[in-house]
Amino acid sequence: MDVQERLDELTVLIEDAKSMPLSASCVVNRTQVLDLIDEIRQLLPESVHRADELLADREAVVQDGRREADRILERARTEADKMVSEHEVYLAAVAEAEALRTDTIGDTGRMRQETDDYIDAKLASFEITLQKTLQTVDRGRERIRSQMYEDLAPVEGDDFFDANVDQGRGEY
Repeated sequence: MDVQERLDELTVLIEDAKSMPLSASCVVNRTQVLDLIDEIRQLLPESVHRADELLADREAVVQDGRREADRILERARTEADKMVSEHEVYLAAVAEAEALRTDTIGDTGRMRQETDDYIDAKLASFEITLQKTLQTVDRGRERIRSQMYEDLAPVEGDDFFDANVDQGRGEY
């Protein structure tokens, strides 16, 4: 039995005891009460010991909880540091990418301008070559035409053309 049950028995014993007339006192069996008190005394050290064990267990549980909480906090701090570090790496990567993008845009603009200038120079050179070729073609055609007209022009002493002029035609 435990202490609580013994105290309940003692309470019932006192409540059921005969009361003294005109008084708040009662008559109880001394031996019975003393036996119950002795049993309670014997049980108390065991109860106190159990209470001490529970308190020790409570302390152990609290210590375990504190250690677990510290471990969780440390893990959370580590994870937060890692996330901040990753975020900083991300921000650095974004800045690097933006710098590369800006450089690339500048380089492509410069290369496009250089390409346009090169193509324009080549086209200008080709235009000059074509103009010279056209002039050469025009001169060659002019020469051919002039030779053709010279071949067709009357030569002095040619009877054919002289006879036609005499007949009053005057045109060739």
